[in-house]
Amino acid sequence: MMSFNPYGLIIELNMSNDVDYLNNIISYQPNTPFLYGCHNFYPQVGTGLPFDYFIKCSQRFKKNSIHSAAFVSSKVGKMGPWSVSDGLPTLEMDRKLPIDVQAKQLWATGLIDDVIIGNAYAPEAELAALAQVDRYLLTLDVDFVADINPIEETIVKKPLHFWRGDINSLVIRSTMPRVTHREEENPAHDNELEFQPGDVLVGNDGFGPYKNELQIVRKAHRELRKNKVGSIKQDQLFLLDFLKPWSKFKLK
Repeated sequence: MMSFNPYGLIIELNMSNDVDYLNNIISYQPNTPFLYGCHNFYPQVGTGLPFDYFIKCSQRFKKNSIHSAAFVSSKVGKMGPWSVSDGLPTLEMDRKLPIDVQAKQLWATGLIDDVIIGNAYAPEAELAALAQVDRYLLTLDVDFVADINPIEETIVKKPLHFWRGDINSLVIRSTMPRVTHREEENPAHDNELEFQPGDVLVGNDGFGPYKNELQIVRKAHRELRKNKVGSIKQDQLFLLDFLKPWSKFKLK
């Protein structure tokens, strides 16, 4: 009955408890556009939600098309609801991460509509970083090697990449650049080391039809016909787990 209030007030439900409360409410045919869900935030270090539990709780609300929210934490803000303030994230694993990486993770789940900064006050630099995040497309930051050449830099930064659908356990393959840039030469460099998970590779001139194909390493290996052009930033490596066959993504 509250969801049919004459003032258009939104009724917000707690998302951080995996109980049947929401299903019970839905069974009474509420005015669902005026029901929202929001996760808790957790000031005490070690008390934030584990990721698997967060997903389970959030899926209840997604299944019922309930607008949802969760919290990220500023590294600078010290103001919160309690005297203890070790940050204010929803997820414990987010507590030490940069604020934009926290937001990328929440949106990459496909389960969260609104991302809220839990603790005040986030500085201009964090707000600017959040403003750069594309909530609809996972974008990963790459640290380039010193010897990356112009064609490789273009291959990394320009296309809308997608993970080829016939997947393998060795690498994530973005194959269109080898078509678009099949005429450009790409001499070998940084190709004699063992590639590690998260390394970004481009096929060199010795790779025949696979020249200029972009790959992201999933399993360590060696291959002289590939050049290492960079690495996904260490604090974003876990975001690769959100990519699926045919997922679109950007690198910058």
